[in-house]
Order: sequence, then structure tokens, then C-alpha cells
Amino acid sequence: MRRISNLLLLALLCAQCAKYNPKYTFDPLKSPLAPDYSQLANWAAHPDTKDGADRTPNTSLLNLQAEAQADVFFLHPTTLLQKHKHGDVWNGDVQDKKLNKTTDDSPILYQASAFNGAGRVFAPRYRQAHYWSFVTTDKVSSDKAMDLAYSDVLAAFKYYLQHNNNGRPFIIASHSQGAAHAIRLIREEIENTPLMNQLIVAYIAGWPVKKGAFKKIKPCQNPTETGCFCTWRTYERNFGLKNAFQDSIIVTNPVTWTTQERQYADKSLNKGAVLKNFNKVYPGICDAEGYRGVLLCTKPKFPGSFLLRNKNYHIGDINLYYMDVRENAALRAKNYVKTTK
Repeated sequence: MRRISNLLLLALLCAQCAKYNPKYTFDPLKSPLAPDYSQLANWAAHPDTKDGADRTPNTSLLNLQAEAQADVFFLHPTTLLQKHKHGDVWNGDVQDKKLNKTTDDSPILYQASAFNGAGRVFAPRYRQAHYWSFVTTDKVSSDKAMDLAYSDVLAAFKYYLQHNNNGRPFIIASHSQGAAHAIRLIREEIENTPLMNQLIVAYIAGWPVKKGAFKKIKPCQNPTETGCFCTWRTYERNFGLKNAFQDSIIVTNPVTWTTQERQYADKSLNKGAVLKNFNKVYPGICDAEGYRGVLLCTKPKFPGSFLLRNKNYHIGDINLYYMDVRENAALRAKNYVKTTK
């Protein structure tokens, strides 16, 4: 019997979560304790630890963190998906070993590792908001849960700057909830500060970024540009074409690396997805085309893909274009270093 890919497993888990809502409002007194980022255990990925971000899906790819001249600050997506054993919770506990394993075995391995050819990878554990924060009608509690999560992201970023950065250029990489926090971090801590000069690129995947979201940092328009950002949300092609989305949302094509509307990239140009058991790259399975704020992708074919019923490919925003992202991050980092010497 075939093992279901990580992509499909997480999609199924998310479908279950959408049916459940918390029974109480956000209470700061019930929130887990804030993490201490001087402790390596509170980093899901760090240059001084052995972690999933150090791995590569095949032997032809190298983990180049030890020799890298740049850093990557990676913010993982939501992995707190189900009802907690102690009852309803709004935010995850960074001391929760089961939750940490889910984070380490999923986004850190399948997403953060895409950046180990571009820079040293730093990925903080944070008191992430539960999945239901995005589907509940309790907007007040949802906002408070997200604020709590962001307070950790901010603390981790400040710790990284003070103790690890040493003036090095950096990439902001993120997905889903992590991307929401990345937007805020860029607005409040990077834009209009000297840190703008150190920003190589920001990958803000799986979260809508409106036109004009940043005052000075613009969308990237070619594969080598730096000081800019890339963003996309992936939908099955026919679903995306038949449903109205927002023209005000920016979408980057992660194959051509432009924001040109309706610029089609055939699947033969897709450098490769990483989907199953993290031991194989599947080249040429995903086409890409930006349309009204989303990325259109014809349903990919891979072992087990017949189980992929969801038309929203959100969970695979990075996985489906893993090699495209990997090579692009390395290219931009190299170009930044070359042009700033």
C-alpha cells in the first residue's frame, strides 16, 4: 500500500480542523509561557543544531549553510491543527513535544530545507495561533491569538539580530500563518530602517499581500532582483479560473519570478516538487500562471495524487515549486553578495 505524501496528509488534517471551533474566548492567563530564544531548544532550525532544515532531498543537492554569506529567517505555517489533549487552546506551547515533532517533520523539513543552499537557516518555534483562529467568528480572540504569536516572532527576530546576524544579509522566508507574521515584521521592523539594506528578498507564500502593502519594498519582477518580495497562493487551475478573486492581490509566478498577469509557465519549466518521504524530486509536474491574485496550477500527477481532491493547493505552495524556490533563493543571495561587495 502506498504511503500518502506529507502534502496529502496535512491537507486531510486541515479538512478535519475546519469543523471545530473553540468553546471559550482568548484568555492571556491560559496562554503558554513565552519562549527564551537563548535556548537552542526554542529554535526549530538553527545553524548550531542538527535539524530538518539541514537536509536535502537527494545527494546531488548540498547543504551550504556552513559556507553561506547570508542568513534565512524562516517562519513556519500553522501546525497546531487539532483539539488539544488538555482542551481548547488558542496558541501552541513551544514545549509541546508532539507539536514540535509535527513542525519539524513537516514545514521545517519540506519547506525550510529549500533555503539551505542560500544561507544559514534560523526558524524560531513560536506560540502559533491554532488553525481555528482563521475560521472562527470570534475575531477579537483570533486577533489576540495572532498578536501573541507575533510577539514571539518579534522577540526571536530581535534575538537573531543581536546575537547571530552581525551585519549579514538575510532572507525572510515564510508560509501561511508564518507569512502573515512576516508581513507585519517587514512593515514594523525592516521597512524604513537600515535593515532594508540587508534584505535580500522576502518569500511571503500562502498569504494574500495587497498592492501597496509596503511603502518602499516592491514585488520582485525578475529572478535576480533583490530588496523585494515574492508572494503566491496556489489553486487548481479550473477552480481558480471559475471563481472570482481579487485583482488587488499580488501574485508572483514561482517559475518565471515575475508578477505579469496571465504569464504561463509550462510544467516542463518547473524544476521540481518535493512531496513524498523527502527522498525524491519530481521535476516538471506543476505549471504556473498568475491570475487575479492567485497562482493557477493544473492538477499535478504523482504517486497518490488521485487522493488530492481539494482545489486549494495552499499546503503545497512551497513544496510544489521546491526546486524553483531553492535555486532562486541561492541565485538572489549570490547576486546580492556580488553587487554589494
